Amino acid sequence: MANFSFALLYVADPIASGKFYSGLIDKPVVQSSPGFAVLPLVGDVMLGLWRRDAVEPKVTAPAGASEIAFAADSDAEVMRLHGEWKKRGVTIVQAPTKMDFGFTFVALDPDGNRIRAFAPAAD
Repeated sequence: MANFSFALLYVADPIASGKFYSGLIDKPVVQSSPGFAVLPLVGDVMLGLWRRDAVEPKVTAPAGASEIAFAADSDAEVMRLHGEWKKRGVTIVQAPTKMDFGFTFVALDPDGNRIRAFAPAAD
């Protein structure tokens, strides 16, 4: 079986989105061109930022239709991330809240894709 290696988001400007995500998750952009940018996430898994109008086959989902999630170790870490991202001017669309799966908040990237930070609920 093939190994999972990429999470892809379709964006208007991969270079600008690469800068946004690099600052947000404190990871470097390791590849960048006008059509594509790549950042490491964890292990061998990468975040690919693909220029929306260059994707083949053409994208049919509306802009901002994707969500990526980052797990935190605790509710306190979720609160710290919320404060840090808010201070950076990141749009927050869901304030920190307790949900069935854990403590979470949701932000938006410049293209409207959702970025969720969460601490899993204790079993």
